[in-house]
Amino acid sequence: MPASGVRAAAIAARLSALGLPTRVEEHHQHTLVEAEVPDTLSAESWREVLDVVGEADRFGLLATSLNDRTLWAVVRKAAPTTGDVGGPSHQR
Repeated sequence: MPASGVRAAAIAARLSALGLPTRVEEHHQHTLVEAEVPDTLSAESWREVLDVVGEADRFGLLATSLNDRTLWAVVRKAAPTTGDVGGPSHQR
């Protein structure tokens, strides 16, 4: 498993250990970890959750008017170090 996958799995496991249901989705350039956040999450648990998602490259919270709150964390996959780094449209 690539290092980004290991980091994302560790984040998901730690969030699950805090009692948050998590989902992990693989995308082309990153791995996304999402967790449903209950209204009853204590201030102490929020601090722990923020420590966990601080290990990601980016994170945020999506809140809806229906009181649904989804925490998300993105772990970027490593960029290629050789070959066609610029992609197919990159001119040499």
